[in-house]
Amino acid sequence: MTSAGAGAPVRAHEEALVGERARAVLALEDGTVFEGWSCGARGEACGEAVFNTSLCGYQEVLTDPSYAGQIVTMTMPHIGNYGINGADMESRGSFAQGFVVRQMSRITSSWRSESSVTEFLVSQGVVAIEGVDTRKLTRLLREKGAMRSVISTLDLDPASLVAKAQASPGLVGRDLVREVAVTRSFEWGSEDPTGCLPIDTGVLPVVPAYRVVAFDSGIKFNILRRLSEAGCAVTVVPPTTTASEVLELGCDGVFLANGPGDPEAVDYLYSTVGDLLGVVPVFGICLGHQMVSLAVGAETFKLRFGHRGGNQPVMNLLTGQVEITSQNHGFCVDFASIGPLDVERSGGLGLDPADIAAWVRAGVAPVVTSEAHGAVQLTHVNLNDMTVEGVRAIERRAFSVQYHPESAPGPHDSRYLFDAFRALMDGREDYLSVSDPRFASARGRGVRGEQQA
Repeated sequence: MTSAGAGAPVRAHEEALVGERARAVLALEDGTVFEGWSCGARGEACGEAVFNTSLCGYQEVLTDPSYAGQIVTMTMPHIGNYGINGADMESRGSFAQGFVVRQMSRITSSWRSESSVTEFLVSQGVVAIEGVDTRKLTRLLREKGAMRSVISTLDLDPASLVAKAQASPGLVGRDLVREVAVTRSFEWGSEDPTGCLPIDTGVLPVVPAYRVVAFDSGIKFNILRRLSEAGCAVTVVPPTTTASEVLELGCDGVFLANGPGDPEAVDYLYSTVGDLLGVVPVFGICLGHQMVSLAVGAETFKLRFGHRGGNQPVMNLLTGQVEITSQNHGFCVDFASIGPLDVERSGGLGLDPADIAAWVRAGVAPVVTSEAHGAVQLTHVNLNDMTVEGVRAIERRAFSVQYHPESAPGPHDSRYLFDAFRALMDGREDYLSVSDPRFASARGRGVRGEQQA
């Protein structure tokens, strides 16, 4: 058995690599090159260059399987201060292709620290670079969008690395879910098929109130902890599990997790979701939200630079409440593509369903009609760029959000959604009215539109 801890001790020959300040180069497909120093494993890695604005939580970022295929830049200039510890792992290891920082701390100052970030990166084989002007890099990615890139400590020739970046695969059309998911089912609280047993499983229910099947498309440990603490016994299944196999498990609800890559490439999963809608309650997060949306007929598109960080404002259109959320996604749902507007269920307004800002200004949660699954409502909106952050299939007992209510790392404003899932499994129609007590005064305001609960 292996433990999902902070990584194996650094071997003797690797200790020498950590101690030396080897040169490293980051090259982008547009020809931009950044020189710096290695602060991780030696080698070369290609991936999509993205940035994350979180001030802390770098370990959770590195161990989030959703970052598979990506080279992550932290905008916080000083990384590594509190080290790495086994309890903060979000999966069995690191899935990021590479890591970019302004300055990596050589000192760890925390009683919980078990290793430095550099030691962890070396143990996980993650190529990393420090000494980069991350402000310049972030501005570049905001202006031009996420780009293919390469980090190398082996090849330091700028022209060669730019050519490698240009020749590397992007994320559009790529199914990375199969690369990060388990291949056999397991019960949360026991070893997974790789032999990994998390140090912290959260509070496991002695007598579960619900049995939930969770599809692993890159699921984070804290999602499973939150489901468990909500009274659910959770069976984690591979993403290729069929609807009939799920129903044979006798579950009260189905959960769809986060994950990497292009959602439209994961057709086998959203096809299964389509078979489950209306049969069993469904809750989706991040990629799971995209799976629900694709199942009801939506299209998805790639954002220019995505949402990654712990400070994204999202409005719940059903309550008027604004949540500060943790996010990590590069693709988005096109709500208007689901079907025609249901004017009567949309507060009697005939606004363009694609003009999300207009619906926010009107205080209405619009409803469109899916040919296969009936009424679908826009429930949550990102207030920074007016993109879709949540939907629900009203007649199919299903809802989903684009962001991460499990908050690892990030604010806890959205943890009420796990209680909403409980309420949905209990058969309540007003399940999305379940909210954090701190916002109780906002619950009664409501807005116009279908089932404004």
